[in-house]
Amino acid sequence: MRGTVIGGKKICIMAGPCSVESERQLLMTAHAVAKAGASVLRGGAFKPRTSPYEFQGLGEKGLKLLAKARKETGLAIITELLSEDHVEMVADYADILQIGARNAQNFQLLIAAAKTGKPVLLKRGLSERIEEWLLAGEYILANGNPNLLFCERGIRTFETYTRNTLDLSAVPILKKESHLPVVIDPSQGAGRSDLVVAMCKGAVAMGADALLIEVHPNPAEAWSDGAQQLTLEGFAKLMEELRPFAVAAGREI
Repeated sequence: MRGTVIGGKKICIMAGPCSVESERQLLMTAHAVAKAGASVLRGGAFKPRTSPYEFQGLGEKGLKLLAKARKETGLAIITELLSEDHVEMVADYADILQIGARNAQNFQLLIAAAKTGKPVLLKRGLSERIEEWLLAGEYILANGNPNLLFCERGIRTFETYTRNTLDLSAVPILKKESHLPVVIDPSQGAGRSDLVVAMCKGAVAMGADALLIEVHPNPAEAWSDGAQQLTLEGFAKLMEELRPFAVAAGREI
């Protein structure tokens, strides 16, 4: 996948904005995260929102901007696939298809994603047990696609101090129960940018193979989930702080 290996000695960093908002916003972020050491650019062109009145994404226009960012930076692209109707279009642009928490057990969508042959990142559902998550992953594998990534992004518990409860115990459990790479999304997991650094360090220490981190040039003006996105400077600082943790875990950034 554009020279990027996920699951090897090097921890893969996937970074970028929650939503693709504009060419300037996306390209500024893409160049910054590439310079800091990311190898995959994340960005939502289609956004599942709890309220129908919130920003839903730019659609194909957003996918075209992601393709432009890839051409300029060389970063691979990961973006969310929401609907079976969009499978061919999203697969034409994306290097990795992301299946979000709300669609974690949308089995027909999982099958359609698998059949594209593209790597699939499967996020854990909001209240999904690990066994259910593993079985959802089997829908990808059973349909001829071995390129599956499991992504822990926090589960819904009684705790309200954070947006979700990031379950880092999922890392060693998935390592035991499968041979597949494990990704941690600390941004969705905590819902707070001030906790992202600590969650990343914990994920690296636990053996995560990749991190999916939200980054924005100006989080205060983000069109979605600004509270959990790092600034460009904050992301560069995070990458420096992560390196000794990676070394201690026998890995590299």
